[in-house]
Amino acid sequence: MASRLLTRSTAARLLSHLCRRKPDPIHCLLTHGAASASLLGPTCDLPAADSALLRYPARWFSSSPAAATEAPMTADGLTVDSIASKGWTILPEAESDWRSHAAAVAQSIKLIKKRLKWGWILERTKQLAVVLERPDLWDDPVFAGRVSREHGELMGKIKSVNQFEQELIEHIEMLRLAREENDNELESESMSALSDMRRSAKEKELNALLSGDNDSCSCFIEVQAGAGGTESMDWAAMIMNMYRSWAQRRGYTVTVVEEMPGEIAGIKRATIKVDGEYAFGYAKAEVGVHRLVRISPFDSGKRRHTSFAAVAVIPILGDASSRYQIKDSDLRIERFRSGGPGGQHANTTESAIRIVHVPTGITATCQNERSQHMNKASAMAVLQSRLDQLEIARQAQMNAEHTQSLNEISWGNQIRSYVLHPYRMVKDLRTNYEVSDPDSVLEGDLDDFILNYLSSSLDEANVSA
Repeated sequence: MASRLLTRSTAARLLSHLCRRKPDPIHCLLTHGAASASLLGPTCDLPAADSALLRYPARWFSSSPAAATEAPMTADGLTVDSIASKGWTILPEAESDWRSHAAAVAQSIKLIKKRLKWGWILERTKQLAVVLERPDLWDDPVFAGRVSREHGELMGKIKSVNQFEQELIEHIEMLRLAREENDNELESESMSALSDMRRSAKEKELNALLSGDNDSCSCFIEVQAGAGGTESMDWAAMIMNMYRSWAQRRGYTVTVVEEMPGEIAGIKRATIKVDGEYAFGYAKAEVGVHRLVRISPFDSGKRRHTSFAAVAVIPILGDASSRYQIKDSDLRIERFRSGGPGGQHANTTESAIRIVHVPTGITATCQNERSQHMNKASAMAVLQSRLDQLEIARQAQMNAEHTQSLNEISWGNQIRSYVLHPYRMVKDLRTNYEVSDPDSVLEGDLDDFILNYLSSSLDEANVSA
């Protein structure tokens, strides 16, 4: 947004500059392309007719999906697609080469469209627009709300990409105008704006990775110890601490919902709630079995041990129309005394809650809150999310995403290996991405692993499609 404001100010100053040097600045702007003139907006003291002519790119920001097919263009015919296909060399960001910056941004836009499945989005938006025109649409408010919400989300993605394309073309046009007028200050500002766009494009590439239906949701992260006894229970606790650190690094709110401690050390199972935008979109990359190789701190012989822990991630759906409807008659609520180290009232009253959904056999337990009422509310939230996940899996025939990771927590099923002895390395077996600093990973530095997996999985999906 800042770069667009900068372009407005430089465009206004250019018009003032032209007024001093040209007999007809409006004609000059029209001659050099309307893209830059569109930045001046409708209140720049231009004659009404000329102002209307200068504002032709306004259709690019129209809510109509048809507008997405009208690509912005410079006065000499450059479009984002043509820039991407020219093969201009992409130099480091520090280099002041406008072709390099433009090519980098154009390639990023091309990648963003690929990740968003641009063709499908445009077609889907047209279909939804037809449905929204139906006079009887709101006879079913739930269906109408879902259609309207999906249409709005898709139009938001289209508008965001289109505005970014328009911005690139406008900066290129402003740079050309500045050079023709020998305005060094304007040229410098335009070059800086292109450089800023290049950095912004990388962020947009990342956002395009998180375009799934539930990626923007908060989530529950569940960790369960696997084969290996006390070793694996200790490893499960290490994994859970890793995710808590990762979530806090990203500014998410973390709440412990359930924790079943091991007999000697670590945990048998634990669940945390991670609140924040795109928490599920990132955390879903961690679903699977995680393997640890180290010298055991519990082995007096100091032998090397291998431990396993499984991770499942469940979205917390905000759309009530997509949620599993729980009947009170289907629930069995059990009360028991809290376990753990104790504390006031912790082990003296039956404040812990276990809720069983009888038709599916799914259970949720909470004993970390101070009162039975709070434990029941937390357990119901976990149960709701687990049933929601099953409903999504049933509808989409993708049940493996949640359940497969917890089926066999043993050798041969791992997604990532953490080796602390005889060498030090963490390697993701899905992408082959690896680092030689396991300590930083266990302290929550997971973003590179997550982004590599999301990128590779999306690219594979696009190839198979």
